[in-house]
Amino acid sequence: MKTGILLTNLGTPDEPTKSALKRYLSEFLSDPRVVDPPNKLVWWLALNIVILNIRPKKSALNYAKIWDSFGSGSPLLNITQSQLDGVKKVLSEQDSELEFAMGMRYGNPSIAHALNQLKAKGCDKIIVLPLYPQYSKTTTLSTLDAVNLELETWSSQPEIVFIEHYYQNRAYIKALRDSVTEYQAEHGQPNKLLISFHGIPQRYVDNGDIYYQHCLQTADLLAESLNLQAHEWQASFQSIFGREEWTKPYTKDTLESLAQSGVENVQVVCPGFSADCLETLEEIDDENRGYFMDAGGKTFAYIPALNTRKDHIDAIINILSEHL
Repeated sequence: MKTGILLTNLGTPDEPTKSALKRYLSEFLSDPRVVDPPNKLVWWLALNIVILNIRPKKSALNYAKIWDSFGSGSPLLNITQSQLDGVKKVLSEQDSELEFAMGMRYGNPSIAHALNQLKAKGCDKIIVLPLYPQYSKTTTLSTLDAVNLELETWSSQPEIVFIEHYYQNRAYIKALRDSVTEYQAEHGQPNKLLISFHGIPQRYVDNGDIYYQHCLQTADLLAESLNLQAHEWQASFQSIFGREEWTKPYTKDTLESLAQSGVENVQVVCPGFSADCLETLEEIDDENRGYFMDAGGKTFAYIPALNTRKDHIDAIINILSEHL
């Protein structure tokens, strides 16, 4: 029996242009797991008449700021590929019957493409690891939707092992801890460590999505492993979209409030992002840096995502090995 390992992430546009962003955002914002509006017709009209004619230009400019920052092209795509290469290097030495592929939920290479790569290599079993530490219907379950949609077209079904989360995995928490301590050993300690996660609409949490709880548990575990006192850290939520209430407190508001209250030195870490991307490189390290500094802050630092750190690759292998 051949086993395939499929690493997935959210996705990326093909290039930082308005047309590429329009294609990407159309796919992303048409996913009912991501946007589940009370009135679907109103949302469809808003998306296709307003949003997709305005937002792609702005998003393309933001992507252009970070493009080629990790090799040539999309940072998220390049880092995820390097993560897969790191996992493959170690696990292939342990088992020559393993095959490896990478797929993105939106954009290219697609999850369907990755699954067909593994199928062509004769995999009877496929382990799918979405690189989202915290489970959410908007990300993890959406990935499972994409996997199932492709498999429905196959005449014979492989065994599928789908890893739903790893928000409290010890190796993952240790990698987070070490990334913070190593950064602070070089740059000093802040007055406050802000642990920022991608937000989701509060309505989704109220309807049973466990993402919020997973985020808070990860933040607690990280703070505990760093021996932080309650006043030395705080969790928050970024990337708010639309007018309805999202999970709080908001990262933007928190940074402004901290600066206005006299906190001069802040560092931000984003444990929910397994790879640096637009939401970390542009939104946190550029946009939110500006909010903090404009509100009176003195020193702002973003601690990079785990990316291709050896301890992160080891953590991914640890998670996968439980199912090999």
